[in-house]
Amino acid sequence: MAVSPRKLLSVLAIVGCVLFGYVDAQNCGCASDQCCSRWGFCGTTNEYCGTGCREGPCQSAPPTNDVSVPEIVTAAFFNGIIDQAAASCAGKSFYSRDRFLEALKSYERFGRVGSVDDSKREIAAFFAHVTHETGHFCYIEEIDGPSKDYCDEGNTQYPCNPSKGYYGRGPIQLSWNFNYGPAGESIGFDGLNSPETVATDPVISFKTALWFWMNNVHPVLGQGFGVTIRAINGRLECDGAAPDRVRSRVEYYQEYCSQLGVAPGDNLTC
Repeated sequence: MAVSPRKLLSVLAIVGCVLFGYVDAQNCGCASDQCCSRWGFCGTTNEYCGTGCREGPCQSAPPTNDVSVPEIVTAAFFNGIIDQAAASCAGKSFYSRDRFLEALKSYERFGRVGSVDDSKREIAAFFAHVTHETGHFCYIEEIDGPSKDYCDEGNTQYPCNPSKGYYGRGPIQLSWNFNYGPAGESIGFDGLNSPETVATDPVISFKTALWFWMNNVHPVLGQGFGVTIRAINGRLECDGAAPDRVRSRVEYYQEYCSQLGVAPGDNLTC
């Protein structure tokens, strides 16, 4: 099972701050007319004042709709995914619909922005990626993860603990220290010193998937499913890098859209 390094996201955020001359302001402390971005930098553009904006003149988010995510993610829908995993899979006793819904309480905007069809497409997209990355909820951790190096030593805001591994864990296989650190801060666990929590606490595990989704994938949903692949694993899969993996994600997405009675839309591949 391939799991994406998401280093590019962090690099782009930092490069953007340097190019446009914004001041590094870890833990906020920006001027009154600037926003503190989710990465801890000050600025005035959408990258700073949009999704994940911590404080300052943050942009107003679109209102939520009246969709009930639990009514769409029914027991039949969820179990239709996990029931395809072998009985021996670790995820069979770890992941559950109830644990997903408990984690969902912290992310009220998931699946509730735009039209009803938009909501269904977001839910279909999320579970398509989860299905692909975990093998129908079979895997909790990345295969051979401990043998891989996911430490960005240049990230001083979220320094690696040399005795810990930041390989893929959870429904969207959270990877890298620069994801474990802020995810832990947001959710309420020590992501840098106890990354294994993502593989031992199923509610926190789902919360990390939703945290990553709402910060990195939700903002680009309107551009089509293909862009969500790029947001999660673009460098390793898009632009011809791994067409079979892209095809797998797209097929799951189309299948779940069909189950939910919604058209998948355009721009499905990357």
